[in-house]
Amino acid sequence: MASTNLNISVIEKRMFRESEAASYSGLAVKHFKIACPVQPIQLRPGVMLWDKRDLDLWIDDVKTGTHASTHDAILGRL
Repeated sequence: MASTNLNISVIEKRMFRESEAASYSGLAVKHFKIACPVQPIQLRPGVMLWDKRDLDLWIDDVKTGTHASTHDAILGRL
């Protein structure tokens, strides 16, 4: 009997487009735009991306009740 090996390598994304960032946070895009204080970055012209690590910090802050409502507050903690 023949056997086959399958090697799969998965590279986890760090940067998300808006729809992916909204989905990652469990929100619809329209609610994500309103609720999320994390600012996207522009890695190349016209492409705005959200950093997964920044989204994680925001979600953790919401969970602990230390939610930062402004971009300056987030930068102050970094």
